[in-house]
Amino acid sequence: MQKLKGSEKKYLRGLAHGLSPIVFIGKQGLSGTVISDIKRALNDHELIKIKFIDYKDKKKEIISEIEEKTESCCAGNIGNVAILYLEQDDPAKRKIKLP
Repeated sequence: MQKLKGSEKKYLRGLAHGLSPIVFIGKQGLSGTVISDIKRALNDHELIKIKFIDYKDKKKEIISEIEEKTESCCAGNIGNVAILYLEQDDPAKRKIKLP
């Protein structure tokens, strides 16, 4: 996926404001199960929040790894929560239209 522009990130952060975290990164770290859960959530919702319970000091590296493995983009991270976006492949199923 292409990198997001600043205005697109701001728009997505606004949409994500009312969302609750769907995936939690805990003591197991970034396992294959967590990656598959993230992929499934992105496919279903396009925009998700991930909360870091552990590995808070390594969250930038973990977010980069998630972006690489899921082909998504990080719209931002606030505290211990990251906001990820992946545009739906099927235009009929897209819920979010970027400005």
